[in-house]
Amino acid sequence: MPTVILARHGRSTANADGVLAGWSPGITLDENGRGQAEGLAARLAELPIAAVVTSPLQRCRETVEPLRGARPELTVHTDERVGECRYGDWTGRKLTELADEPLWQTVQQYPSAAVFPGPEGESVRAMQVRAVDAIRDWNARVEREHGPDALYLVCSHGDIIKSIAADALGLHLDLFQRLSVEPCSVTVIRYTPLRPFLLRLGDTGEFGGLRPRPVAGDGDAVIGGVAGAP
Repeated sequence: MPTVILARHGRSTANADGVLAGWSPGITLDENGRGQAEGLAARLAELPIAAVVTSPLQRCRETVEPLRGARPELTVHTDERVGECRYGDWTGRKLTELADEPLWQTVQQYPSAAVFPGPEGESVRAMQVRAVDAIRDWNARVEREHGPDALYLVCSHGDIIKSIAADALGLHLDLFQRLSVEPCSVTVIRYTPLRPFLLRLGDTGEFGGLRPRPVAGDGDAVIGGVAGAP
């Protein structure tokens, strides 16, 4: 079965501002994020990537542009199922404000029970199901079209990638907040008929993201994903 490289998009303007972007339109990569996207393309340059799948959101599409420019033969597919979690009424709000909401603690400690508010809000559980289903479907398609040893790239979002990695590790969804993926990091999973193997988790190739920095709450995970090194 294929190996999937899950790349989180580069740092966005919303990441830099501490805003939960969700499906907000017009969220682009900032200058740092554009540099990260160029670096990602360079890191992947020698790999035999068979296909690229991306979230439809602009920050992901911009992240794969340098790779697409360097490898024009690559086919780039869009799949809404690897799009960001639908945060409903939380979309566009500051993370520092959201940390005071009662739901924040549910998302932190019992995410399988969390449903984001408003008519567009999604549950964390539904987010994981559609993301994992997408990867399983793409595994089958890539294997069909490129063979069982194929390698392909999916550009997505922090919470999506964490939920897929948790599934691969056999972690209950309530533990997925223990995982962290930086902007433009890669998480790599090799699937087999018996079990998945997690080969990389949140690998950026640099150590700047390890510097101490303030978080929204003591020990809390950042909803949507950490902003990365400044």
